[in-house]
Amino acid sequence: MNDHLKKYLPRVHARLPAFILLTRLNRPIGTLLLLWPTLGALWLAANGWPSWQLLIIFALGTLLMRSAGCCINDFADSHIDGDVLRTENRAIVTGQVTRTEAMLCFVGLCLAALVLLLFTNTLTIAMSLGAVALTAIYPFMKRYTHLPQLVLGMAFSWGILMAFTAQTDTWPPTTAWVLYVANCLWTIAYDTQYAMVDREYDLKIGVKSTAILFGDADVVMIGALQAMFLFALFLAGGQFQLSAVYYLGLIVAAGLFVYQHWLIRNRETDGCFKAFLNNHWAGLAIFVGVVLGVQ
Repeated sequence: MNDHLKKYLPRVHARLPAFILLTRLNRPIGTLLLLWPTLGALWLAANGWPSWQLLIIFALGTLLMRSAGCCINDFADSHIDGDVLRTENRAIVTGQVTRTEAMLCFVGLCLAALVLLLFTNTLTIAMSLGAVALTAIYPFMKRYTHLPQLVLGMAFSWGILMAFTAQTDTWPPTTAWVLYVANCLWTIAYDTQYAMVDREYDLKIGVKSTAILFGDADVVMIGALQAMFLFALFLAGGQFQLSAVYYLGLIVAAGLFVYQHWLIRNRETDGCFKAFLNNHWAGLAIFVGVVLGVQ
């Protein structure tokens, strides 16, 4: 396929690596962190296996919206990414993609996600406006508040609510909102680990984050957020009448959180980044618990 693309669409082939870099398709961690709780909500809403149509819609939708989020993030941060070691080689900074192209890519990906939602229902389509709004404003929040991770959590958790509306065609029940709040707490925890990697640079350039807000209490706050996340999911397990297998998933996730605290104990950048990446396995463990725990 790559050879055919190079032969018949040489310009597209030449620009493809730049847009893969822009949309982070080469780094799927963000998509996975978004995918597991969204699919888990879909399973709970369906009380078992959802339809293949909805599975495909939400799996592709998470990929598209995460990629769209990366585009608008790089658009917003194009003037500061070059001053941060971790982001100095991003596509806009290196001139591989223009800011206009990044914005057009953001719009195009959002429209592609909307096309998928046309196969659901009116309520889910209406709910998607909230997802687009949160995705669009998140990158700019770090200039105005120390809680951009909260906005990211709201954006990353929105798919949970949409999964319920797509499955039931009704407003999400209280239990869905419990899952939403729980996932927000988890997102703040792992994105604080991520922000700890850049804290030194963020302080110099004036970018705000929970890692800066928490200061020396960062590790304690991450632990508190993770504990509240697990407790909320424990309560949700009772509401959804999940079997013991689900709780085993929570125990595995708790063990992974303990490992993450060992990684971040000295606040070293490599350890903090490894802890952030490890959250994928915690999300997967909980998702497997949901799938096997639905009775």
